[in-house]
Amino acid sequence: MDEDLSIINTNTRNEKIKNFFVNNKNKIISGIIILIIIIVGVFSYDKYLINKKKDISDSYNSIIIDYSEKTKEKTASSLIEIINKKDPTYSPLSLYFIIDNNLISDQSKINSLFDILINDTSLDSEINNLIIYKKALFNADNAQEGDLLNMLNPLINSKSVWKSHSLYLMAEYFYANNQNQKAKEFFNQIIALENSNPDIRLQAERRLNRDLSE
Repeated sequence: MDEDLSIINTNTRNEKIKNFFVNNKNKIISGIIILIIIIVGVFSYDKYLINKKKDISDSYNSIIIDYSEKTKEKTASSLIEIINKKDPTYSPLSLYFIIDNNLISDQSKINSLFDILINDTSLDSEINNLIIYKKALFNADNAQEGDLLNMLNPLINSKSVWKSHSLYLMAEYFYANNQNQKAKEFFNQIIALENSNPDIRLQAERRLNRDLSE
């Protein structure tokens, strides 16, 4: 008797499963098709990104290899194109190459390229902070106090590894402009900072002891 009931229960369960698939055949097929489309789409997009990255890499390397004093204008134009592609690796490298080789003399143009990296390019947070610092460093010789502080405030008010560098840049800015009290305040912030860069801390201590001691 128990065996018969077991067989009946099994048959009933199998029938329910069969009816479920029959009644929901279209939904199941549609779900499978959608899943396949999603998988193919993800794979295709990944492949597209890989190919795009390779194209940008090949383009950057070709530009750098072909660079000479005679091709400055063409090189700058080509590197700006890469910056505008907003690639997290080769867009920053392109701007650094432009700056290191003085390919663009217009400071406002350089700053606009910095802004593309800082505001529009998907970068690791500390890479983004490094570029903010580099922008401030690039402008430090000619910037007004308020403008330089505005550039560096995102780092000064953060826990970034570039915070002590930013404090040091401001301290040296004030020292160079004979604003010794303000310079001392920023040097002292570096010394008080728990995770300040050891070399930056040492430079701050030397400056305070050598040039700003009372």
